[in-house]
Amino acid sequence: MKHIFEKIDIGGLELKDQVVFINRVTKVVKGGKNLSFSALVVVGDSAGHVGYGMGKAREVSSAIKKGVEAAKKNIVRVPITDKGSTIPHTVTGRYGSGAVLLKPASEGTGVIAGGAVRAVITAAGIQNILTKSLGSTTAHNVVKATVDALLRLKRPERVARLRGKELADIVPVDEKRKKAEATAVAVAPAAPAAEPEPGSGEAPAPAPQV
Repeated sequence: MKHIFEKIDIGGLELKDQVVFINRVTKVVKGGKNLSFSALVVVGDSAGHVGYGMGKAREVSSAIKKGVEAAKKNIVRVPITDKGSTIPHTVTGRYGSGAVLLKPASEGTGVIAGGAVRAVITAAGIQNILTKSLGSTTAHNVVKATVDALLRLKRPERVARLRGKELADIVPVDEKRKKAEATAVAVAPAAPAAEPEPGSGEAPAPAPQV
C-alpha cells in the first residue's frame, strides 16, 4: 500500500531517539575482512509523531547518529484519541513477511507489546494498546510493519467527511447507546405524587387546573 507522506516540520518537536537493534556486519574483501555496524533507530516526541531510520558506520556511535538523522527525515503523524490515549480502530500493517496487528484498548491497559513494536508505540506516545506480531520477527520488518499500521489509521472526522455523514453516525455503539439513554432520561415523564396514607391527617394535594 502506497502512502502519501505529509511533510512535517521537526523544528518545534522534542524528539527522543531509541536504539532498536544493532547488527555487526562483516564484508570479506581481498585484503581481509572489513568490520562495520548497522543500527536501527526510532525517534518520536511521545505526542503523535514517530519515525525510523537505519545507519551504518565503522563505529557504533556513528551508526546510531546516522540512524537518528535518517529517522528524522521519515517522521509521520499518528492519530491518537483524546480519551484513553489509544488508536481510533483496529488495523494490521504489513511489510515483507512481517505483519503487526494493533487494537485499541481501554484506559489503564498500558502498552501490551514487546521488542520492536513497543519501541515504535512508545515513541509515538500511545499509552493504551494491544498488539500482536503475526509474521517475521526480524526487527527491521517488524518496525516497518508497525509504522505501516500506524499510517493506515484514520480519524473519525475524516471517515465521516468521506462518507458524507455526521460524526455521531459513525461513533462506537456504546457511545451512541449512552447518548440515547441520556436523552430518554431527560424526556421521561415525572412520576405521579404518592397519596397520603389514611389517618395521617394530611390533605391530598389539589389537582392541577387545566
